[in-house]
Amino acid sequence: PRPVMAFTYSKAVLREIPSSLPGAALRQCPSGHIPDLERAREQHRRYEEVIRSLVPEMHVLPSDDTLPDCCFVEDTVVVCGGTALITIPGHPSRREETRAIKEAAQRLGLKTIEMVGRATMDGGDVLFTGREFFVGLSTRTNQEGLFQLSAAFPGYPVTGVAVMGGLHLKSFCSMAGPDLICIGSSKAACAGREVMEREGHHKYTYLVLPDDIGANCLYINGTLIHVSSDTFPNSAAVFEQLTCKRVALSTQELNLVDGALTCCSVLIP
Repeated sequence: PRPVMAFTYSKAVLREIPSSLPGAALRQCPSGHIPDLERAREQHRRYEEVIRSLVPEMHVLPSDDTLPDCCFVEDTVVVCGGTALITIPGHPSRREETRAIKEAAQRLGLKTIEMVGRATMDGGDVLFTGREFFVGLSTRTNQEGLFQLSAAFPGYPVTGVAVMGGLHLKSFCSMAGPDLICIGSSKAACAGREVMEREGHHKYTYLVLPDDIGANCLYINGTLIHVSSDTFPNSAAVFEQLTCKRVALSTQELNLVDGALTCCSVLIP
């Protein structure tokens, strides 16, 4: 398929932020800063508004206070074409999150496949370029998860990328447009890029950002959603040089619990 089609979406699924998020959401490196719940919800509402303006159909699932990370819906499913692969998230506390996502996927007419056995995968480790998959092998995603993703989407090559730092592969890279990979500048990001360039099946242009989390962006139906200058001014300045349609958004509160722009939505072709 032409890669541009990979970034054409008809639907989006989000999930509201639970009140338990500030105190109980997982975080890789506790900073001592607790997210402000109301600010987080306001930023999430703005995120919802922007995506709602870009896709024809929006579905927002209710939160569940027993699942403090449930707003990070990306980790629970990988959607490609008309198929939804329901993951087994890498952290045991997150595995109940998949129930609501599976039900939503089925309501939307997607074919659902569930991971089984010892496989683990967070969707934040899955980068779909429109031509192939790169899968981060991290503390949350294992080789068996990669194998099961490959079996679910046999039409696309799948390449594993060791995540040497950060939580997920998309903690330092994402797609910023057709054949354009946005990537951070850390050692982990540079190591990941080296693998993608060496072992990937296609050639891509790379947009290098000074901040790893600044390299997490969303390209939806011709519009790029990226970090704002209030939180990542140096990365925002790089995006401002691009000529495509752009929207800058802050996810400052969710950044405190390892959240970023791709984490909070599931995009469906």
